[in-house]
Amino acid sequence: MKYLIVGLGNIGAEYDATRHNIGFDIADTFVMQNGGSFNLDRHAFVAECKWKGKIFIVIKPTTYMNVSGKAVKYWMDKEKINIENILVLVDDLALPIDTLRLRGSGSDAGHNGLKDIQAVLQTTQYARLRFGIGSNFAKGRQVDFVLGKWTPTEMPVVKDKILKSCEVIESFAAQGLARTMNVYNK
Repeated sequence: MKYLIVGLGNIGAEYDATRHNIGFDIADTFVMQNGGSFNLDRHAFVAECKWKGKIFIVIKPTTYMNVSGKAVKYWMDKEKINIENILVLVDDLALPIDTLRLRGSGSDAGHNGLKDIQAVLQTTQYARLRFGIGSNFAKGRQVDFVLGKWTPTEMPVVKDKILKSCEVIESFAAQGLARTMNVYNK
């Protein structure tokens, strides 16, 4: 059984460790925990990991956030992975920093990465793990906040949630979407 795990983010050192790149950070941790490594390939950095008989194709698109759908579609087709076995890892301004939310479908909620995936796949019926980044910014400063680095006080919560996100990926593959949502959406 194959799964496509998509960490959303932007390439480039200026985006490293920013709130908007949390999808890349989760993907990095998951791949490291499972003894894999990323290689640059078509439209993405790609790693293959095995866990309990499951194969995970983990990608970090190199297309930049707003054109993420191109990479998702390419790797979905190349690896012959059904849409039910796709999990997108994404930042979410609407959720508090201590919250993770797994969904099997839904709107893009104004997130340009999700918007592009939806446009390319022509559906909203794919799983996404929303990683709350909070909304602690002054009016007109949303972009600076999203592209900003985590504060030292946020880091313990972020590190814990990254590890929890890796558990969600494993549960998604082992237990399925519905059971994983029941366990982790609290």
